[in-house]
Amino acid sequence: MGGLFSTPSAGESSSSEESGVMSFHSTASWKAHFDGCKESNKLMVIDFSATWCGPCRFMEPVLNDLAAQFTDVVFVKIDVDELRDVAQDWKVEAMPTFVLVKKGKEVDRLMGAQKDGLKKKIEKFRAV
Repeated sequence: MGGLFSTPSAGESSSSEESGVMSFHSTASWKAHFDGCKESNKLMVIDFSATWCGPCRFMEPVLNDLAAQFTDVVFVKIDVDELRDVAQDWKVEAMPTFVLVKKGKEVDRLMGAQKDGLKKKIEKFRAV
């Protein structure tokens, strides 16, 4: 079934080759991806954002640049309006919220459009 919001993966998940940031559009595809990463020692940065959020739009190119710079880190984008249950599971209260995860556990989080703060946290936790 096509539609205005179809993605290459039947609406489940998509990844922009240029940016390296994966977007998930169903809870099932997100959970499958997250469960598959729980054993990995790779840092995962989850960007909880919304299309209507100005600071989120400001951070989008920043996140793409960080994904290009830190190719050893997994970058994920979750739209809080699209996947409300996932945002609730992670207790997201403001946008953007960046949750840093290792081995399935939250190691840190950052709220707001703080590009330097996000980069510092990535640098701190990617090698730990």
